[in-house]
Amino acid sequence: MLSLMGFLTIGVILAVLLTNRVAAVVALAGVPIVGGLIAGFSPEEIGGFVSDGLGGVVGVTTMFVFAIIYFGLMRDAGMFDPIINRIVSLAGNAPVTVCVATTLLACAAHLDGAGATTFLITIPAMAPLFDRLGMSRLVLTTCVGLGAGVMNLLPWGGPTARAAAATNVPVNDLWVPLIPAQAAGVVAALAVAWLLGRREQRRLAGLAEHTHQAQGVTAGAGSSGSVVTGPVSGGAGGEGAAGKDSGEELRRPRLFWFNIALTVAVIACLVAAVAPPELLFLVATLIALLVNYPGLKRQTARIEAHSTGAMLMATTLLAAGVFLGILEGSGMIEAMASTAAGLIPEGAAPALPLIVGVLGVPLSLVFGPDAYYFGVMPVLIGVGEQFGVAGVDIAMASLLGEETVGFPISPLTGAFYLLVGLGGVEIGRHIRHLLGWAWLVSIVMLLVAVATGAVPLWAA
Repeated sequence: MLSLMGFLTIGVILAVLLTNRVAAVVALAGVPIVGGLIAGFSPEEIGGFVSDGLGGVVGVTTMFVFAIIYFGLMRDAGMFDPIINRIVSLAGNAPVTVCVATTLLACAAHLDGAGATTFLITIPAMAPLFDRLGMSRLVLTTCVGLGAGVMNLLPWGGPTARAAAATNVPVNDLWVPLIPAQAAGVVAALAVAWLLGRREQRRLAGLAEHTHQAQGVTAGAGSSGSVVTGPVSGGAGGEGAAGKDSGEELRRPRLFWFNIALTVAVIACLVAAVAPPELLFLVATLIALLVNYPGLKRQTARIEAHSTGAMLMATTLLAAGVFLGILEGSGMIEAMASTAAGLIPEGAAPALPLIVGVLGVPLSLVFGPDAYYFGVMPVLIGVGEQFGVAGVDIAMASLLGEETVGFPISPLTGAFYLLVGLGGVEIGRHIRHLLGWAWLVSIVMLLVAVATGAVPLWAA
């Protein structure tokens, strides 16, 4: 009964999340409560399960809220501006350097863990350069997607926070062992960008002769193109200028090096596990507010400006605590694991982390971050534990592809539509163009994780 109810609960949650029927918080909190009642548990018992579940995600939720606010403050203060300007200036006119610079810019912009912010910064900055050189917009969205995807593994990114909440493992314990794999992923993404740039360079060189022969026609088309794209570029530039003017009072150029030092110190303390991540970002946020925006009105305004995105994720994580608390406290997870364990060949079970790591990117096409980390992964962990596979190994293997490198191809995330929309590319063509490269980068990261022992090749 418990096994059946558990599978039904997860099935309903996946169905409503995959079809975008309701908000994640409604599915993650509402469905398990109803499932618990149907399974015969009293409201008092369910309340106990919920309390236990919430206790396991409070730290992750707190960390996420203050990390979003902190990096939002750094963005307001202009800490990222010189980095962005420098990368754009170094891009030049060569397709190879443009692609590499685009990927580097996406990596830098994604330091705050927010995909929407990354795409809003990177694509408007690089699209005019791609258009001027005649480069493919699909290459643009691919380079941006790879840079953002690799950096989405950061502990304040959505997938890692979800994995920590689902496994009740400190986020640092998941991320730190994967740092070498993430570094390899950045290198692999830059290598792919270089290859894409070389391919674009050859394509453009092949078109040069035809362009020269049809110079008159091309010039006419270029003039026409200028008329068409001029208002768009002008509009974007106008909005950018207005945004810069309206936000100029928020910039703190004199505090640039202080903010850089503060950010480096926070990340160093995070890696060294000096204190819990939630405490580090809480203290960093307090210092950033006091130094950059002294005064009640300024501080309140900055917190309110970044509270929407932080609270949306916070409510999702808290709802996930309700979901996990009920499934674990009621015994549904254990019952489902026992049932599913009988369906997996005993010989394949020890390789479950490796299998999960290999399939991470394509699974992003089917399961969004909430559906996978709060619905699928707990069942996989339960199955693995039946054969002596540690849940943390499955979680870390999942983070090497599922909604990290895979999120720029996932139609189940809102940022995906922003990426293809700003890039001006078709969804299907974008997925086909990026899927193989993203999968390749993910496999490279998995191989490094296996080599460093973060992900076992074969569980003992």
